[in-house]
Amino acid sequence: MVTEGDDFRVIAGRYRLEARLGRGGMGIVWRATDQLLARQVAVKELPFDEALSAEEARQQRDRTLREARAVAQLRHPHIIVVHDIVEQDERPFIVMELIDGGSLADRIATHGPVDAAEGARIGIALLSALRTAHAAGVLHRDIKPANVLMETGTDRA
Repeated sequence: MVTEGDDFRVIAGRYRLEARLGRGGMGIVWRATDQLLARQVAVKELPFDEALSAEEARQQRDRTLREARAVAQLRHPHIIVVHDIVEQDERPFIVMELIDGGSLADRIATHGPVDAAEGARIGIALLSALRTAHAAGVLHRDIKPANVLMETGTDRA
């Protein structure tokens, strides 16, 4: 069920998509409100490729859901929490923890390169998160500064 508004839409009768945070090859990420639990979340809207056959679209959807379920099982302070997976119009949406603060790429663009100590801290945090993911059979496949989120007011990368 999609509810359209003047400047928002609600998916699955619960998640109000409010502002686009980013767009990439894996879809659009929205700042949203979980209206049931009254909390801010991030919702990744996965792209719909009309060029795919029905079978290819089903395989892509199944692969996406399988990967989201695997990530939802991970517990690590530097891995985003997956709260929910919903489907709307045969398209999966992944509902995740919202990290306020921007990406490492944003930080570098604004403040320049990080110093050696900060780079080491971020690198160690990333390696620890990747170790946890790899141990569970989850591969990120796109580690880059734009995909490393930096939480405001913490040392969390």
